[in-house]
Amino acid sequence: MKPIDTSASEDVFITGIAGFLGSHLADTFIEAGHTVTGNDNFSGGYRSNVPEEAEFHEVDCTNVWGMKEAMAGADVVYHTAALAYEGLSVFSPARVNKSIYQSTSAALSAAADVGVDRFVFCSSMSRYGENETPFTEDMEPQPQDPYAVSKVAAEEMVELMADIHGFEYVIAVPHNIIGPRQRYDDPFRNVAAIFINRMLQGEQPIIYGDGEQKRCFTFIQDNVRPLQKLGYYDNVTGEVINIGPDDEFVSINHLAETIADIIDFDLDPIYKPDRPQEVKLANCSADKARDVLDYETEYTLREGLEEMIDWVEHRGAKEFDYHIDCEIVTEQTPETWTSELI
Repeated sequence: MKPIDTSASEDVFITGIAGFLGSHLADTFIEAGHTVTGNDNFSGGYRSNVPEEAEFHEVDCTNVWGMKEAMAGADVVYHTAALAYEGLSVFSPARVNKSIYQSTSAALSAAADVGVDRFVFCSSMSRYGENETPFTEDMEPQPQDPYAVSKVAAEEMVELMADIHGFEYVIAVPHNIIGPRQRYDDPFRNVAAIFINRMLQGEQPIIYGDGEQKRCFTFIQDNVRPLQKLGYYDNVTGEVINIGPDDEFVSINHLAETIADIIDFDLDPIYKPDRPQEVKLANCSADKARDVLDYETEYTLREGLEEMIDWVEHRGAKEFDYHIDCEIVTEQTPETWTSELI
């Protein structure tokens, strides 16, 4: 199998091309002179995100026959489509599993059938669970919620199918991406986007637990550049590679404070009980990415948030859209969702 050659025009297929990550990745490949095709069902993205230069197929990833038709002729596939609802997956595991494991299985079937050269799977740092931080790629996954379980199972399916059907694969582990085009009216995910949307409406951010959960946040452009390299670098095949900064490990409280400072908002957060299975400390080592991808960041957390806030302000704050019903409603289900408090 030949690696993707960055100097030549290649056919790149992106699942979830109308989504936050998928659309930015499509832009990056188009700007580099590649032919880009993609699919989406608009469950989490916007039609306006799809680049005009890309060939678009409105088909669900779980539709194997539709995916085979859409993917025909592709050299490399980026599987970015997913309902990235880590916390919600505890209460809606069936829907989340379908969007992760089943969609990955179908995308792999299509990729194998049409004869792609490489399959790049976008996993999640949730795979590491309660491992000691910073997370490194050689750690045994310890998924703590159904979303993470589905991601780890999908990784194993990628490796297995690639081995059987003779195509290359890479497991990318992006984490906590922020930036323009991120859906900010979704009450179930994207903490920075939720905080920004609420504060721009004059509402206090809602924080689970004591707010001392710590994360690293990746600005979108700092993510797509190394992610693009996974499509054609020789030294990444069969590897798991974290993509994200490891130098700004901040609390959710700090995140809220930074956003409030940028907006000039009088901050007084509303604290709610912890969400079940939420990992307290989660950050990844970027050493491997620095070694094999020459990874480095160009944006600080504050700079990334400033660009994101500008984009949301331009579009205008929105009411939150409770578009998913919790499959499980018990005393553990966050009141923020059952009573639509966000």
